[in-house]
Amino acid sequence: MQGFRKSHQIKVDKTSGRHYGALGLQAEPSNNGFKIQVIKLLQSKYHYKEEAEIICNKVQVKLSKECFHPSKSCITDLRTSHWEEAIQETKGGVANRKLAEECYFLWKSTRLQHMTLAEDVKAMLTELRKEVRLLLLTNGEQQTQREKIKACACQSYFDAIVVGGEQKEEKPAPSIFHYSCDLLGVQPGDCVMVGDTLETDIQGGLNAGLKATVWINKNGMVPLKSSPRPHYIVSSVLELPAVLQSIDCKVSVSA
Repeated sequence: MQGFRKSHQIKVDKTSGRHYGALGLQAEPSNNGFKIQVIKLLQSKYHYKEEAEIICNKVQVKLSKECFHPSKSCITDLRTSHWEEAIQETKGGVANRKLAEECYFLWKSTRLQHMTLAEDVKAMLTELRKEVRLLLLTNGEQQTQREKIKACACQSYFDAIVVGGEQKEEKPAPSIFHYSCDLLGVQPGDCVMVGDTLETDIQGGLNAGLKATVWINKNGMVPLKSSPRPHYIVSSVLELPAVLQSIDCKVSVSA
């Protein structure tokens, strides 16, 4: 049982680029704070009027449809291009790369400034690390994810951090889970996957043959019948210690 206790995994997921929902790593409740700062810049410095909000809304649409290929461009160039295109589509005329860069870096810096790890989650992770090994596993582009991790200063709460954009495959591919297990020096059958996305976190944990999967369903979403089925469902990551204790009890009984 002791070997099992020392080999749990826990991860923080990157989904929309706006928050890490699974472990309470959050920026602002929405993108409005980021958008407001850029709108103020466009209105005060460049004398835009209603076009400022239109531009920001266009960028949000582009972000939601974003397809990033590291071999073709870097994330900074891609996202600066979102702003450049949105400005040109709204205002017309010649593309303004300099203004696009100014908007993008203001948007990004504002977002990073507001990223924090909730105090109750910090306390939970600190206690968990006394008993289990913790690994942060997140999909996403390398630069973007590393900037978020650094901004919220969460490195000290984990034994290892794995970013999908730095690996050959991302979740739900089994390879990235097996790589994570190797980092911790444990077997997949001794690990627990915790995440808030069924298609990547839970499906990935199932694909990799982990001991258990825990779905953080904070919004009370009703999954589709075709969705992967987690072993456990909780509404808050703060319920995780009790779930892990339950898993350990089952291991003790079966042993």
